Amino acid sequence: MAKIEKTEAEWRAELDPETFRVTRQAGTERAFSHPGFPKTPGIFTCACCGAELFKQDDKFESHCGWPSFDRTKDGAPVAETRDMSFGMVRTEVHCDDCGAHLGHVFPDGPRETTGMRYCINGVSIRFLPDEGTVDG
Repeated sequence: MAKIEKTEAEWRAELDPETFRVTRQAGTERAFSHPGFPKTPGIFTCACCGAELFKQDDKFESHCGWPSFDRTKDGAPVAETRDMSFGMVRTEVHCDDCGAHLGHVFPDGPRETTGMRYCINGVSIRFLPDEGTVDG
C-alpha cells in the first residue's frame, strides 16, 4: 500500500486541534482525559487514515490513563521508533501508512499474554464495532 502523504494544512483541515497535536506533532493527551471506548467487539483504527491497528480482544485495563493493548492486530501497519524526548528513552509507535503518532510501547504488559503494553492516545484511534454489534 502506498504511504499517505498530506501537507500540514491538509491534516489541520481534516483533524480536530487535539487529534492534530497528538498525531501530527507527537503530542500526548492528558492521562484519563479521553472518554472510554465501548466494550463491544470491534477494531480500533488510525484516526488519520483508517488503517486497522488493534482488536478489542487485545485491549486491557492498565490503569495508566490511556487505552492499552497487549499486541497489534495481525498485519497492522504499526511501526516503532526510538524516542529520546523528555530525557528518557522510549519506543514510540506510529501508523506506518500515514505517520500518525499513536503512543508508546512498554515491556510491562500482561505476562500471561505478550508482556507488552501499547499505551495509545485515545484521540489517535477510532473504534469500529463489528457488524451486528451495538456501539455503546
